[in-house]
Amino acid sequence: MALKRINKDSYYRFNDLNYRWISLDNWTYSKEFKIPFEISKWQKVNLILEGVDTISKILFNEVTIGETDNMFNRYSFDITNVVRDVNSIELRFQSAVLYAAQQSKAHTRYPVPPDCPPLVQKGECHVNFVRKEQCSFSWDWGPSFPTQGIWKDVRIEAYNICHLNDFTFSPIYDKSAQAWNLEIEATFDVVSSKPVGGQVIVAIPKLQTQQMYNLELQPGKRIVELFLNISKNITVETWWPHGHGNQTGYNMTILFELDGGLNIEKSAKVYFRTVELIEEPIKGSPGLSFYFKINGFPIFLKGSNWIPADSFQDRVTSELLRLLLQSVVDANMNTLRVWGGGIYEQDEFYELCDELGIMVWQDFMFACALYPTDQGFLDSVRAEVAYQIKRLKSHPSIIIWSGNNENEEALMMNWYHISITDRPIYIKDYVTLYVENIRELVLAGDKSRPFITSSPTNGAETVAEGWVSQNPNSNYFGDVHFYDYISDCWNWKVFPRARFASEYGYQSWPSFSTLEKVSSTEDWSFSSKFSLHRQHHEGGNKQMLYQAGLHFKLPKSTDPLRTFKDTIYLTQVMQAQCVKTETEFYRRSRSEIVDQQGHTMGALYWQLNDIWQAPSWASLEYGGKWKMLHYFAQNFFAPLLPVGFENENTFYIYGVSDLHSDYSMTLTVRVHTWSSLEPVCSCVTEHLVMKGGEAVRLYEEPVSQLLRRCGNCTRESCVVSFYLSADHELLSPTNYHFLSSLKEAVGLCKAQITAIISQQGDIFVFDLETSAVAPFVWLDVGSIPGRFSDNGFLMTEKTRTILFYPWEPTSKTLKASKIIYTNIRKTGYGKREMATGQ
Repeated sequence: MALKRINKDSYYRFNDLNYRWISLDNWTYSKEFKIPFEISKWQKVNLILEGVDTISKILFNEVTIGETDNMFNRYSFDITNVVRDVNSIELRFQSAVLYAAQQSKAHTRYPVPPDCPPLVQKGECHVNFVRKEQCSFSWDWGPSFPTQGIWKDVRIEAYNICHLNDFTFSPIYDKSAQAWNLEIEATFDVVSSKPVGGQVIVAIPKLQTQQMYNLELQPGKRIVELFLNISKNITVETWWPHGHGNQTGYNMTILFELDGGLNIEKSAKVYFRTVELIEEPIKGSPGLSFYFKINGFPIFLKGSNWIPADSFQDRVTSELLRLLLQSVVDANMNTLRVWGGGIYEQDEFYELCDELGIMVWQDFMFACALYPTDQGFLDSVRAEVAYQIKRLKSHPSIIIWSGNNENEEALMMNWYHISITDRPIYIKDYVTLYVENIRELVLAGDKSRPFITSSPTNGAETVAEGWVSQNPNSNYFGDVHFYDYISDCWNWKVFPRARFASEYGYQSWPSFSTLEKVSSTEDWSFSSKFSLHRQHHEGGNKQMLYQAGLHFKLPKSTDPLRTFKDTIYLTQVMQAQCVKTETEFYRRSRSEIVDQQGHTMGALYWQLNDIWQAPSWASLEYGGKWKMLHYFAQNFFAPLLPVGFENENTFYIYGVSDLHSDYSMTLTVRVHTWSSLEPVCSCVTEHLVMKGGEAVRLYEEPVSQLLRRCGNCTRESCVVSFYLSADHELLSPTNYHFLSSLKEAVGLCKAQITAIISQQGDIFVFDLETSAVAPFVWLDVGSIPGRFSDNGFLMTEKTRTILFYPWEPTSKTLKASKIIYTNIRKTGYGKREMATGQ
C-alpha cells in the first residue's frame, strides 16, 4: 500500500477478496546495514526479534541462523560468529495460509476440526494449525487478512561479562504477617568464563524501602530471585479498579553493581493489589459462586470483550489505544476480556489498563477450535506461554488467565460432530494442551492470580469432572456465553440467571459516516452486494430486522439512501435496547437467588470494538466512534442505577449499587403520556437506604394500579421514568420502562427539536428544545471525532443540554441549526429526517 502497488485501502469495498493473493504469496524481507560499533570488542552479539508474523527462515549474511513459527513469541539468535561491520539480513516468509494447510495435511492420525470457517466469513482454512492471530483468517465480525512480516521491533544487542535478558516481579500479600512482599526475578546471560559477583540494590523511595543483596552469577543462563520485604508499619496504597478507588503505583529502581565495573539499572512501576476467584457454596442454590474479590472486596465485573483494533497492527497507534480505553472508563466499565482469537496486546495496552483501572480477563490465544498436540506444536506453545506470562504478570490490571475461548464447550457440546467413540482422543488432547502444558506453566510462573482452562467453563466443577464438564455453560457454576437472536430481547426471562455472563450481545450496523469511507453510492442499501458481503454472521442482517420489527415499524421511505440511513439507526436502537435489558437483568441479579439461580457477579457484553467497518456486536465503531449502545452502557453500568422491569403484570424497580458504602436516597417515579411533556403523575418514596455492593427491591406496583393512578393512561399511551436522588441532587441516570412496543404507542407524535449550538473552550454545547416526548433522540456530527455527554436518550422534558467533547482540536464549526426529529412512531419513517448538528 505504501508503495502504491495496491491503490485502495484494504478495507475498501471488496478488497478483502481482491487482495487475497497477497497472503497466498511467500514474501522476503531483506536489508543491508552497518553495525555502529566495533564488533571485535564484544563477547556476545544477539539478534532479537520481538515479533515475527509468522512462518519464516532467517538468514544473516547468507547463513541460516534460525526459523520462526509463532507470532506470539520473542526470538533471540546468537550471531556472534557471523556478524560483520556490514551485514545483510533476510527473513524468508512462507504464506501462513499455505503452511497451515500443509500442517493439517501432515496430521494424518485423525482430523483436528474445524477445517474451514463458514462460507459467509469468506476466510481461510486450518488456522488452528498455525500459532498466529486466529481471527486473521476471518471471523463472524472480521475480514480475512492473514498478514505476514515483522510486526514488532528488531534489534541487535552486544555485551561483555553478562546481560540482563528479562526482569519481572509480583507483589504478594502475606496474610499471616499482614505485610506486602515483592518477588523479583531477573534472568541473565553470563558470558564471562568466571563467576561474576556483585550486589543488587532494590529501592521503592515512597515506601521508604531499600534492600541490598549479594549475588554471584555462574557462567551460562542464570536466574536471580529476590524477595523484598515491605515493613507492615508503612502504609501501602493498593491499586483499585475504576470506580472503586485509586490506581496508586510506586516507582521502583533495581541496580545491579557487578564485577568489572558493570552497572545494570532497571526501573518499573509497582502496583499492589490482591485478587481472589471465589467459588463456594451458595445458600438456596446448588453449585458454586463465581466472583472476584479485589483487595478483599467483592466486585461486580462490568464491561466488554476486546478484539484486535485493526487487521494491521501497524495502524494501532498509541492515540487509538488511549481513545478506545478511555471510552471504556467513560462508559463506567471496569473490565475488558482480551479474547482468545486475537493477540496478546502490546505493552502499552496493559500499561493504560493499569493507569485507568481496567481489569483484564486474559485469554491465551486459542479460540473456537480443537488443536493438535504433536511435540513441535506443544514446544512452540510452551515457549509462547512462558514468554507471555513473564512479559505480563507484573500488571495489576490482569486478574485472571483463561486457557481458551469456547473450546471446552465446542468439544463437549460436539460442535464438530465427533463420534462418541472418538471423543476420548480429543479430550486427551484438550487436557494435554490446556492442563498439562499451559496450566502447568501458569502455576509455575505466576502465583498472583487465578487460572481457568476455558471460557465458558464451570470452574472448580470442570476440574472435578476431569477438566471437561458435561455442560460447560451451566448457570450453577463458572461463566456463561449466551446468544439468542430469535426470542424477544425485551423479555428478560429469556436470559440465563447465571453466576457470571462473560459474553452476550446483539449486532448492529455502524453509522453511515463510518461506512461511507469504504463504500460507494451503489453500496448504500441494506440489500446491496456490499451489505451482504460485509455481513459475516449467517443470517445477521435478517436477524437484526426481525428483532427490530418486534417493537418498531421498519423504515419505508421512497428515498433508498434515507431508508438505508434509517435502517442503520434502527439497528443501533435495537442493539442498545436489547443489551440494556440483558445487562440490567444481570446487574439486578447479583444479590438474590430465584428458582435456585442467581448471584450474578459479572456482565461483559460482546464486543467492545471493531476491527473494520462492518455490522458487528461492537459498541465502538472502527476508529472509536460511539454507537448508541456505548452511550447506553454509560448509563446501565452507572455505579448507582435504578432498574425497572415487569413480572406477572407487576412493575418493579430495583436499586443496584457498586459502591462500598450505604447511602440514603429517594426514588422518584414519573409517568408521561407520549403526547405531553407534563407528567400525568409522579411519586417520591420515603428515604431509602441503598446498601453498598447490593441489588435490592425499592418499589413494586401492579401495572393496572399504576395506570389507574395516572389518570387516563394505558400501556400504549404512557411511559415510565425514574431516578435516584438525595437532597435534590441526582445520584443515578434517569432510567425508563416502556409499557408496550413503540410500534403500538398511542399519542407518539412528530417532535420538532431545535438545537442552539455554542462553544465553550473546546466543548460544544447543544441546547435542545422539543415540542413533544421523543425516544431515542440521536445527535450526530458526522465524521468529526468525539463524543456526546449523552445520546440516544428519552426526552421527556421541554429542554435539555448536551455537551460534545471533540477528541482533537477541530476547525469545523457546528452551526446553530434546526433539527427536525420524527419519533419512531406507528406510521413509520416516511417524513423522518436525521438528527444532525451540522
